[in-house]
Amino acid sequence: MSAAITADVFSKMLKVQLIATIAVALVALVITGLHGGMSALLGGASVIIGAMMASKIASRQARSEDPTAILLNLLKAEAVKILVIVVLLAIIFNVYGQLVPFALIAGLAAAALFSGAALSRLNV
Repeated sequence: MSAAITADVFSKMLKVQLIATIAVALVALVITGLHGGMSALLGGASVIIGAMMASKIASRQARSEDPTAILLNLLKAEAVKILVIVVLLAIIFNVYGQLVPFALIAGLAAAALFSGAALSRLNV
C-alpha cells in the first residue's frame, strides 16, 4: 500500500473516531452534565491521540515488501497506541477530579470500536 493511500486511510479512520467521540460526548453531556461530556471527550481523545501516534509508526514502512518487517512495524504501532492510551488515562484519572468514569469509558469504547468499523468499511 502506498504512503498516500495509507495516510488517507488513517485520516478517514480518525475522522470517524472523532465523530463517534463527539456523539457520545453530546449524549453524556445531556444525561450527566458538563463533567460527563468532558469525561467522554477525554476518553475518546485518548484513543484518537493513541491512534495518531500509531499511524505515524505504521506508515514508516508502508512501502516495504517484507512481511516480517510489516508485521513488526504494525506490532510496534499497536504497542505504542496502547501505551499512549494507558498513560493518558492515568493522567486523566489523576488530574480530573470531577471525572465521570462511565462517560469516560463510553467515549473510549466508541472511539476504539469505530476505528475498527471505519477500517472495515474503507475500500483499500
